[in-house]
Amino acid sequence: MILDVSVVMTWILFLALFPMAFFWMRRAYRIFVKKNYSEVALKKGESPANPKKWAPIVGLLNLASGGLCIYVISLVLLGIAPYDEWSAYAGLTIWGKIIADFIIKMQAHPIQFGKKKDRKSNKTCAA
Repeated sequence: MILDVSVVMTWILFLALFPMAFFWMRRAYRIFVKKNYSEVALKKGESPANPKKWAPIVGLLNLASGGLCIYVISLVLLGIAPYDEWSAYAGLTIWGKIIADFIIKMQAHPIQFGKKKDRKSNKTCAA
């Protein structure tokens, strides 16, 4: 095996699946078991108005993405899937999770047209 860019990128993709699977499964555990909705559909660090409404969707997305990552890792370690197959599964899982999170975030935080109001206090600074 010759060490070139494609081999390095393959290893980076494979090794990146481990922390992604861990974080996504941990997030699903927090949502479903611990009922912690602090990381549900965040936009600029803020939760939506009703995070409990979006929790099942986000939890299922994280559970499915983490499960697919674990499935791909097991395929690679067992030597069952060829490179083209497992890299396609991994890439679709990563991009699908990113796009689905974006869609959920945009639905949970609808765009507000009109004049922006200051969410903090309306106090003026006296000099």
